Amino acid sequence: MRDLIPCLGITGSLAILFGFFAFLRYRNYRETIASAEKGLPRPEPKTGRGLLRWGIFITTLGLALTLGLYLAGFSAGYDYPLHLGPWMLGGFVPLFLGLALILSHFLTQKQ
Repeated sequence: MRDLIPCLGITGSLAILFGFFAFLRYRNYRETIASAEKGLPRPEPKTGRGLLRWGIFITTLGLALTLGLYLAGFSAGYDYPLHLGPWMLGGFVPLFLGLALILSHFLTQKQ
């Protein structure tokens, strides 16, 4: 029972977060349909700077998590080389995801 409350809290907060993003996407879709019904042209595509902004944000978040989780390796003992264990995935995944977003911004950038 003690483990159920944190699991429900994490699941609920993720559901609220993804629900909010789904709502924003639906609202954007409805605006596009309403402007098409009125005969207005499609809005201009975005410049792609959002990809760079999200990449920088996620990279810094991953770097902060990596540095914070690295300290947990010292309490794990000497079983792991360089004190890097499976808990470091919580920092490495967003770090490299953010780096991939930054790289894809520069690779797909038009002159």
